[in-house]
Amino acid sequence: MISALLIIVFILGYVAIAFEHPLKLNKAASALITGVLCWTIYMLQNDSSEIAGDELLHHLGEIASILFFLLGAMTIVELIDSHNGFDIITEKIKTTSKSKLLLIVISITFFLSALLDNLTTAIVMTSLCSKLLSEKEDRLWFVGLIVIAANAGGAWSPLGDVTTTMLWIGGQITALNIMKQLILPSLVACAIPAMIIAYRFKGKQIVAMEQPQTTVKEKRDGKIILISGIGFLIFVPVFKTVTHLPPFMGMLLALGLMWVITTIIHKSKEAELAEQLTVARALQKIDTPSILFFLGILLAVSALQSFGLLKDLATFFSSTFKNDYLIGTALGLLSAVVDNVPLVAASQGMFDLNTYPTDHPFWEFLALTTGTGGSAVIIGTAAGVAVMGIEQIDFMWYLKKIGWLALIGFAAGIGVFLLQAYIVG
Repeated sequence: MISALLIIVFILGYVAIAFEHPLKLNKAASALITGVLCWTIYMLQNDSSEIAGDELLHHLGEIASILFFLLGAMTIVELIDSHNGFDIITEKIKTTSKSKLLLIVISITFFLSALLDNLTTAIVMTSLCSKLLSEKEDRLWFVGLIVIAANAGGAWSPLGDVTTTMLWIGGQITALNIMKQLILPSLVACAIPAMIIAYRFKGKQIVAMEQPQTTVKEKRDGKIILISGIGFLIFVPVFKTVTHLPPFMGMLLALGLMWVITTIIHKSKEAELAEQLTVARALQKIDTPSILFFLGILLAVSALQSFGLLKDLATFFSSTFKNDYLIGTALGLLSAVVDNVPLVAASQGMFDLNTYPTDHPFWEFLALTTGTGGSAVIIGTAAGVAVMGIEQIDFMWYLKKIGWLALIGFAAGIGVFLLQAYIVG
């Protein structure tokens, strides 16, 4: 009875988020209410409020690490943007063809997300598109495909997606093997949707955006901030690998260092002008409602996880399908609705290394499906949530226009993985 009530509250919250525009209610409000109500239900039915409170704080620690990471990445990107740093990149892109530009953007996104991670890459590339495209509709199509490309690019790298990193740290996969086994399926999952939309844009030209006039000194500052910002973002996964600290620690260090750099390069400027380019101003400009929305959604999902519903669901899939690939596909599709992190965590707890040893195809397949399946719904992944906040994408628009493309890519990626497994034997 209590579990049914919890599921009903979660579904109603999800519906309110989906129909944000008709309801004229910000999705952050719906998510926060859903998150708090789910935990209230869980707390009231729990025999020990202390245990439930400890569980909430444990989950909050994990959620906070994602939120601080998101906050740091968005602030660094906002800093680069405020210094016109992205103009240095856009000046190098000479094509006026929409289809060619789309393929360039998607290719960069796919490979960059394997190096950085899908969340940071999605934020950087979405900001870049806002400098290249003047029409809102074009930007929506581009950033929709950026979500698909960032998630596909993150799936084949141990640093590219939280779930792949979890499997790597847990000993279920090794770095070189996951890259070797998943690069082709991930590439296909990204390339097919990109080619479909590139064909849709065939023959269409970009309306050139007017570039801001900058002095030599402003260009030099922009270049310093761009190189520093991208350099520090690349430094974050390296810092994590060397220190074994969570990624958000590296991101906070990067933000602190960016703060020092901006202070140094603007110390001789007039106070009023320098204030416009500070980290404090960048923090004011980032999309706080999106961060609160993410907090609410992850709180709601963590309540389902604490109640044991996600573990029950994983067990149900295991007993119903009785096939590694069907289980993996079902979990991948489910990750579009429920965050993929607790789903993979439940799978790690359910299937031990004796059943599926390190580098078993099941773990590789799980990394592929949970990494790419979330692209079908915009709030299915952290990258989607960040992009939704930056470009104000409507939930239903994404579902109708991009969701089916993500599913085609998802299915094609699975097909390539199975074909690869059959050929290798």
